[in-house]
Amino acid sequence: MSRTLRQFVEPPRTCSYLADQAASLEHRLMLDVGPAELDALLERGWRRFGPDYFRPSCAACDACVPTRIVAGEFSPSKSQRRARRHVAGLRAMVGPPVVDEERIALYHAWHAEREGARAWAPSELDAREYALQFAFPHPCAREVAYHDDEAGGRLAAIAICDETPRGWSLVYCFYDPAYRDRSLGTANVVVGVQIAAERGLPYVYLGYAVAACPSLRYKSTFNPREVLVGRPGPREAPRWVRVPPDPK
Repeated sequence: MSRTLRQFVEPPRTCSYLADQAASLEHRLMLDVGPAELDALLERGWRRFGPDYFRPSCAACDACVPTRIVAGEFSPSKSQRRARRHVAGLRAMVGPPVVDEERIALYHAWHAEREGARAWAPSELDAREYALQFAFPHPCAREVAYHDDEAGGRLAAIAICDETPRGWSLVYCFYDPAYRDRSLGTANVVVGVQIAAERGLPYVYLGYAVAACPSLRYKSTFNPREVLVGRPGPREAPRWVRVPPDPK
């Protein structure tokens, strides 16, 4: 049975996605959360980083919309098929998250490029923080490691995911900047849908789509997809509705 260590709502701050909006997250620090409970949380719009479970709690904005792909009916677009072909030569290995120097170095190489391209603040993530955020012990935690065997098994990308009885949740993905032209972010979503379909999981959770945020707009290109209505409570049945594809 899960244990809630702390529950709180952040003070409002400038939104990371919409600069003209104030943002606030509701957090629950929880231990011993099982697969079925995480499944129920995902269905109600919650996400997980380590022991931290969170979802938007913004008073004046509801632009962050929980989004999921219907895995068994997924129809990749031309660009998504092309992205998948670009990583066809990479070996994708699914297993428990691992903490080692190679992964930490990969994360910092990827983050450093984002610092230059998108003015991100420098990251000081060390092995302890990596373990807390990406490899916290959890029965649902998964890692998809992409290796380039043509380059001696070089680690090209890491995708952190959660697997529940009814879903595959994409949590975080980072990659070697040398592979930036292979559309690894898009390809990882397509691979995630393939994994879900092979395992009989009906949904792939993409996190929050924000229509007015260019960096998150890609989530609306995966179809068919569903979005969550509102912020349902623990005893309220979640209502997901299918949305039509965005016009090309």
